[in-house]
This record gives sequence, structure tokens and C-alpha cells, in this order.
Amino acid sequence: MNSRRILIYLVVWSLAVILQPLQGRAQQNSDASQTSTQQASAERDGQHDFDPLLGKWKYHLKRRLHPLTGSNTWVDLDGTGECFRVWDGGAELDTIEVDGPSGHITGLTLRVYNPQSHQWRLYWANRKVGILDPPQVGEFKNGRGEFFAQDTINGQTILIRFVWTDLTTNSPHFEQSFSDDGGKTWEVNWITDQTRVNDEFDKAK
Repeated sequence: MNSRRILIYLVVWSLAVILQPLQGRAQQNSDASQTSTQQASAERDGQHDFDPLLGKWKYHLKRRLHPLTGSNTWVDLDGTGECFRVWDGGAELDTIEVDGPSGHITGLTLRVYNPQSHQWRLYWANRKVGILDPPQVGEFKNGRGEFFAQDTINGQTILIRFVWTDLTTNSPHFEQSFSDDGGKTWEVNWITDQTRVNDEFDKAK
């Protein structure tokens, strides 16, 4: 009888020793799965960040004529533009045409959203040049969109920053800045303020 009880005790004890690490691993896997799920749910889908820009706009543009030279000479330009949805919202095409004392600017911005990185790439092109600039890469946080790229101007490597604010209003604001010291300081050289022309614009266009 005693031998039988001892045998049962040894079997139960052995099972406890074997199952304990398995339970620990199961708990770890459960915790890891929960963390992964929380991280996935925390990822922000920014595919519709630029939807407020869809439609027709009036533009007022302020442009610094000679950036990164110490010059503070600005010119004003005025004109119109329109933003279209592409790929059911996965991309947008934004056009602008403005005139002023410094001449005429016809340009476009192609915005493409990457659902894996949750970031946008913004490609600017001026009709006079006909080349897409290196993409500005970034995202929106707390209503402010910041996008960065590296480029070469007049033989000098610089950083370029786009900043979008007030997108959800009828007066979106945009600024472009250059930095020639690796981002320590920034000089604004392009500012646009938009005013919506047609509030009834069909966003499904």
C-alpha cells in the first residue's frame, strides 16, 4: 500500500516537473502574442491623412528667392490648384499654378502611401524642369506632418523638410525649409496658404 502511494506521488511529481516549463513557455507565448497584437493595433493607418486636400483651391505662395545665402528677399505669388485621389486613396496627385513678380510656377506633387511602413512619400516636380525630385518621406503625428529628404543644390548636399499643418481646416498651411548643417538649423524658403474654392467637391471623384 505504501509502495503504491509512493509510486503515485512520484508520477504526479514528475508530471509537475515536466509541465511547469511548458506552462511558462505558454505564458510567454501568450504575453508575446498579446504584445504583438497591441503593437499592431497601435500602428496608425495614415492612408487618409491628405484627404482634406481633395478638391479645388486658391493658393497664396511666399518664396525666398535665394535660400541659404543670407538673403531675406521674398516674393509673393497667387494662383490655383486641385488635388485628385488616385488608387482609391492609396495615392494623390496635387497640382499648382501660380504667378508673381518672379515669374510663373506650374508644379505637381505625387503622394504615395506605404501601408507597411505607414509613411508617405511626396514627389515634387516643376514643369520647367520636368523631373521628379527625391521623395520627402514622413508621416503625421498629432496633426502635424513632417517629411524629409536629402538633395544637392548648387553642388551642396542639404536636407529638405516639408511641414503640413491645419489640414483639417479650410486654410491648410505648408512650409518648405532647407538645412545645410545636418538638421541643426532650418531656413524656411517656401510658404503656401490655401483657401478652398468649392466645398461641395465630390471626394469620390
